[in-house]
Amino acid sequence: MKLARQGKITYLQPGWAKNAAIRSGFTTRNGGVSRPPYNSLNLGFNTDDQQHNVEGNRSNLSRAFGIPPHLLLTVRQVHGTDILSIDEPNPDLSHFLKVECDAIITDQPGIMIGILVADCYPVLLFDPARRAAGVVHVGWRGAADGILEKAIHVLTDQYNCRAHRLYAAVGPGIGAHSYEVDRPVREAFRAGAGDWEKITEEIALGKWRLDLQRSCMLQLERAGLDPARVEVVKEDTCCHRELFFSYRRDGGNTGRQMGFFILD
Repeated sequence: MKLARQGKITYLQPGWAKNAAIRSGFTTRNGGVSRPPYNSLNLGFNTDDQQHNVEGNRSNLSRAFGIPPHLLLTVRQVHGTDILSIDEPNPDLSHFLKVECDAIITDQPGIMIGILVADCYPVLLFDPARRAAGVVHVGWRGAADGILEKAIHVLTDQYNCRAHRLYAAVGPGIGAHSYEVDRPVREAFRAGAGDWEKITEEIALGKWRLDLQRSCMLQLERAGLDPARVEVVKEDTCCHRELFFSYRRDGGNTGRQMGFFILD
């Protein structure tokens, strides 16, 4: 996945997004107004950054893509599996901002939907035939509970999408070499989405390295997506300080980048 630029915004753009003439991708930390340690394009209100800086950054992002700031929609992410579906015109999206969920699905043009991350994985979904899209927040809890498969079920059930037609992009997140987890995480995966032996490496008694990116790929494949239609960001958040915020690397005192989608 290659870096692209829109105004002052540098972002990672899936190849299929460029080919489909849609606006979608993953922001980097560059191109905003926030000061350290949130420098510079911090898009998350759930940080200790000044609110006016975050508002300015979000405005710069949306306007760079021709979207008024009030049509940029993010939600209260709670590491669950609830999904917000926007299937009719909404001139005012402000009433959705406090909705607790971890994915947004829509077929409505002219709005920007976004998921905020700083080590968790943002995943984009798109059906070019139905012109429907989704943004999904995948942390370990969401992965263990199968949030990607649930989001794809909403697309196929409510929007008449077909899994084999979907494109997907798995954005930047923490690499397995930097992500150590313990027994409660193992039990959550074994009780939920599974694949524990395929996505982990045991490094000590009761300690594993967890490959969330691999978990995302396995869930997409199990849901019926063609692996040839799935793109992955190779750079991980923890090791690329110049590009991404990382919650673990920065001890929680950091900003948020966004996976976003705009249907025209």
